[in-house]
Amino acid sequence: MLVLPPVDSYKLRNPDDLLTPALLIYPEVVDANVTATLKLIGGDPERWRPHTKTAKIASVIRLMIGRGIHNFKCSTTLELLVGCQAGAPDVLLAYPVMGANAARVLDIANEFPDTRISVLIESRQQAEPWAGSAVDAFIDINSGMNRTGIDANRTREIIGLAQHLGDQFRGLHFYDGHMAGIPADDRERAAHAGYDRLLELIDTLERKNLNVAEVITSGTPAAPFAMSYEPFAGPSFIHRISPGTVVYNDLTSLEQLPQYGYAPAALVLSTVVSHPSTNTITCDAGHKSVSADAGVPTCALLDHPDLQPGKPSEEHLPITGSHLPALGEHLYLLPRHVCPTVNNFDYAAMVVDGEIKRTEPVSARGHESLSPKHVVR
Repeated sequence: MLVLPPVDSYKLRNPDDLLTPALLIYPEVVDANVTATLKLIGGDPERWRPHTKTAKIASVIRLMIGRGIHNFKCSTTLELLVGCQAGAPDVLLAYPVMGANAARVLDIANEFPDTRISVLIESRQQAEPWAGSAVDAFIDINSGMNRTGIDANRTREIIGLAQHLGDQFRGLHFYDGHMAGIPADDRERAAHAGYDRLLELIDTLERKNLNVAEVITSGTPAAPFAMSYEPFAGPSFIHRISPGTVVYNDLTSLEQLPQYGYAPAALVLSTVVSHPSTNTITCDAGHKSVSADAGVPTCALLDHPDLQPGKPSEEHLPITGSHLPALGEHLYLLPRHVCPTVNNFDYAAMVVDGEIKRTEPVSARGHESLSPKHVVR
């Protein structure tokens, strides 16, 4: 059972100064989580390509760059743009882009020639927009998650695609996010079985004189098992893991990785706005603030861990239990899934020692305009 951290170190001295619901980010905890991840990967920042879908704030990306992390990945053209603007030396857009989205990536690559930009492809059709450009490509391998990528058994097709890319072929992307759905006791075995298949593919490519320079695996739930996989310790290629949630953490990641020193670095401050029944209160943190995509309960209360959040509506979160907080009391909510929760907010309050030191735009939230011709600068 997950033991929540004490709320005292997270409380604001003057919470009445903030409109709620509000996103609170704790930079010192972010830095400690970066330290914990570097420890997990043996102290080598080159083994980590964090996914910025979680961070979404330029100063947090710059904090990671300052810690020696030079390689990032993202899912949207806006996240790519913010990463480049923050000074990231190397960013992979780890999402299949076509049409206007591909054209926008080329625009960004031209605007930021000092950033090495790469994309994912799984077919020659997806390779076409990058021909002759400075954009490199990773071949996306379906790890068994069945979300994107080409089946690893289609070796002839993968070989042909790598040959077609030529010098733009950078390596393989193997995201095994479905490890989160495997029982914890079986997770390492299942992850290693996937990496065994991946190594067989790499060996096949190398026997065809195709250089696999980099291999990217493992979001948060599988990250420790990539590090315990011995063939990744000294391979012919660069191996990087790509967890992003660990920068802030949430209920899910803290349950998955309880022994690595991680702590919550992002909370939602909410206010009790109603007491509709004897054992129920309602706060202003519905699913438009704390994401409900990972299920109910959507969060836990650091200051009242005995209370039970219920099913939210858009702006309301009912909470049941005894010894309920009073109307107007502030609640500190730890999301079950932090990434889309951060995406719900335009601004974040950066909190140090109980004080809001500054507010910052969540500049990578949402998406860009409808086409490259209408991008708002």
